[in-house]
Amino acid sequence: MSIQAFLVTFLQVVPDWLATLIMGALPISELRGAIPVAIGIYGMDPVLAYALSVLGNLLPVLPLLLFLGPVSDWLRRFRIFELFFTWLFARTRRKHSERFEKYGSLALTLFVAVPLPVTGAWTGCAAAFVFGIKFKYAFPAIFAGVLIAGLIVTFLTLMSFGALALIS
Repeated sequence: MSIQAFLVTFLQVVPDWLATLIMGALPISELRGAIPVAIGIYGMDPVLAYALSVLGNLLPVLPLLLFLGPVSDWLRRFRIFELFFTWLFARTRRKHSERFEKYGSLALTLFVAVPLPVTGAWTGCAAAFVFGIKFKYAFPAIFAGVLIAGLIVTFLTLMSFGALALIS
């Protein structure tokens, strides 16, 4: 069973608009899963599907940006987490810091905007935290990336359903 099928089944007890909002907020689906489900399965208007998915995708951004630092600091009291975070930060900064230093918030926006696996608002928040991007720069960059990703996914979803309609 696919993740989308599981979520649709799991969320069938709530109204379609709420299910779309929840799917948009979850890190396993985000709006990349919510928009196609809302349009294709729930038959939702594309504008409403976009709006609910974007809103849902933005719901966790504020708490993530505000609390990743304090939670990380608290977890670092334990040796295993100290080792993990030291490894994670060193590895990530070594592999990607040049791009983030060169392009700053634009890199974060583009990273979130590209609708591929392991990109999106959740990962964008983690990247902002790891690279030390301040909230006042990270939030607008992630917000813009989510808006762009939503437009891309909505367009691709409409194109794919249009192509399927032509085939059948």
